[in-house]
Amino acid sequence: MMRQYRRIRDELPSGVILFFRLGDFYEMFYEDARQAAPLLDIALTRRNRVPMCGVPVHAVESYLAKLMKAGRKVAICDQVEDPAEAKGIVRRELTRIVTPGTVTEETILESNRNHFLAGVYASADGFGLARLDLSTGSFAGEEAATADALQDELKRFAPREVVVADDQVDDEGLRAAWSGIPGIEVSRGDSWAFDYAAARECLTRHFGVHSLDGFGCEGKTAVVCAAGGVLHYVKEELRRRVGHVRSFRVCVPADFLVLDDATCLNLDLVPAPGAAKPGTLLDVLDATRTAMGARELRNWILRPLADVAGIRARHDAVARLCDDRACLGGIRETLGTVRDLERLVARLGSGAGNARDLRAVCQSLEAVPRIREQVGACGVDLFGRLASAMTVFPELVTLIGRAIVPEPPAVVREGGIVQDGYDAELDALRRAAGEGRRWLAEYQAGEQRRTGIRTLKVRHNKVFGYYIEVSRGQVGNVPPSYTRKQTLVNAERFITPELKEFENRIVGAHERAVALEYEIFVRVRETVAAETERMQATARAVAAVDVVATLADRALVLGYRRPSMTDGDRIRIRAGRHPVIEQMPDAERFVPNDALLDGDRNQIAILTGPNMAGKSTYIRQTALIVILAQMGSFVPAEEAEIGVVDRVFTRVGASDDLIRGRSTFMVEMQETANILHHATSASLIVLDEIGRGTSTFDGISIAWAVAEYLHNARNVKAKTLFATHYHELTDLALTLPGVRNYNVLVREKDDRVVFLRKIVPGASDKSYGIQVARLAGLPDAVLERAKEILANLEEGELGESGQPKIARRRPRKEREGGGQLTFLDGV
Repeated sequence: MMRQYRRIRDELPSGVILFFRLGDFYEMFYEDARQAAPLLDIALTRRNRVPMCGVPVHAVESYLAKLMKAGRKVAICDQVEDPAEAKGIVRRELTRIVTPGTVTEETILESNRNHFLAGVYASADGFGLARLDLSTGSFAGEEAATADALQDELKRFAPREVVVADDQVDDEGLRAAWSGIPGIEVSRGDSWAFDYAAARECLTRHFGVHSLDGFGCEGKTAVVCAAGGVLHYVKEELRRRVGHVRSFRVCVPADFLVLDDATCLNLDLVPAPGAAKPGTLLDVLDATRTAMGARELRNWILRPLADVAGIRARHDAVARLCDDRACLGGIRETLGTVRDLERLVARLGSGAGNARDLRAVCQSLEAVPRIREQVGACGVDLFGRLASAMTVFPELVTLIGRAIVPEPPAVVREGGIVQDGYDAELDALRRAAGEGRRWLAEYQAGEQRRTGIRTLKVRHNKVFGYYIEVSRGQVGNVPPSYTRKQTLVNAERFITPELKEFENRIVGAHERAVALEYEIFVRVRETVAAETERMQATARAVAAVDVVATLADRALVLGYRRPSMTDGDRIRIRAGRHPVIEQMPDAERFVPNDALLDGDRNQIAILTGPNMAGKSTYIRQTALIVILAQMGSFVPAEEAEIGVVDRVFTRVGASDDLIRGRSTFMVEMQETANILHHATSASLIVLDEIGRGTSTFDGISIAWAVAEYLHNARNVKAKTLFATHYHELTDLALTLPGVRNYNVLVREKDDRVVFLRKIVPGASDKSYGIQVARLAGLPDAVLERAKEILANLEEGELGESGQPKIARRRPRKEREGGGQLTFLDGV
């Protein structure tokens, strides 16, 4: 057995822990045992000086979860023949390798988010990214022009593992993309598998096509290399079944509103991986009835649309359900009976599903005709397309209902899963087993009468089979036809020719019945798996219906209104609210506010006011309303006109990156530089302080110059909300026609402030920092001295012309260092 173990272990790369099946346990030996025992919190023992530990087969998923959380890879070696029929050592084979990115076990996965494995590739023109969710069969790819764009995608979809060609693992762009992402494991794949010709061959062979034109990626080197490489890694290197991966989708960034990682984080769109902190947009919106819908809702939030027609189609569907609450209630009630069809189909298609999965598929498919009928009757384009994408499967529902018992066991090789009456041969075998029980009872009673031994019992165990047990005091009454089998302290065990014949007949029938049940189960599973592609399309359509119905429910419950979507550049919001903060428990009454931005005289809104007054809430809520509108949701406002934007940028708060040697100010400036380099006139920018990480004069100078650049650069001209404590920036409105000043109303009395939370036109004349410091409890002496210093600093802000000194342009010679004139100047 150990020779067999060593042979299999030698096939694996180092770092992979081998689970070696021995009976009812998966055992680990040598270095695998030393590494796994502390991670699994199990005892490390020794046998013949060999370190070893093990976990029960029935509980393997919980132990796999611990190793996946630790970023380890596990090879599963199973017994592939019946030990009772094996001649010599039981044959064992490596059946699969589980890695952090390829987990499919239901108890390990999070139901409301995809579990991605990513493949990345660096080409001369940029980067390719492929995302494979083995638990659902979802497979997609896209191009990224820069390492920053690639990193944003990796952070947004949070894969647990990224696969890179062995010869590219040290590529600076790729390393920059995945560095700094917590919890991501980097795996090396065969370099040749990421070559374009090999990757294309892998994809075309897997999908059974002659070219990749149908998937929209023929000739897209980076995408094809990433997709082919990651598929080869899963299929060949990890030995996983991928028959349920039936399609590949290429995502075009221009079709979506681009949200970089900083924006997703700053606006609290979805919880960060591993974070338990509530208070995200997803938390507010997620009233989905299915796990598939929950995952799709997350995708809609992270990837809103950038196409007016597509957005309006979603709004039409939401509006239709808002207008017909009975229809909405009916759809949501039916959705509540649907299980996670995507993952169920994936498990069955990969050969890993059990009889319970079949019953769950049956339950879900039973609901599809009703959902299709309900949404098809709504009369809007999106629902019509979704209804057309759904397939009803009455034959499968009937098959599973007839074949599988309503509540089958989880184990499929021990019988008890097939209905009576489904298979005549199985019924006959079961009758034989049932008759055997009656025969045993009658045989025992007859032997008691014939021998006069009233305590005689007919028993069974796995070692001796069926036998007659007689107490030691009655052994003298045993007839000569009994053959002694075993002697115990207090009893003797015997067999008879009749009992042996019965055993051969009945036990064989039971074993044949169990084997036949498994064969029937496999046939039913294969029949269901043959419809994988159509069931996956149906599941995606049901998920989309769930999201639309959820958005309608949230609109009614939370008082959201339909926004008007345009191709223009104006964003006009009346009485807008922050969707998350207004739902916070124990929060004060939320004060709605208006917003107006465009590409002309309302391009940049400078917002001033004290800390805690609501500036950050206001600028964030405006961005969130735009994102909600473009993902297809109604919005928290009385009225909203949204000109579709291509990107939302945010520069918020203070943070550092000490591991990569970046100070708070450096991070701030790099984020600002990213905005200035990539924003367009169709973008929305939210700036919550610029230049606060350096000296006051430096900070004001940078903030002023950034605002001027956003206003004057023809290739930018982005709509901008700029919250600042530098009230000096309000003087921008005196020189730039596209700048408007707004401030947060406060009431000041006795050197104290009350926040009114209302945004009004005009500039704040001061920052109220000292008043807020008083609320925080600073000593009076400090506050009084601060007021004196502030008065000194505020003197002489305007020049002789009445213009702000900060806006004055210096002569070229002075800017270049010639600050002092010489006698020859002007000669």
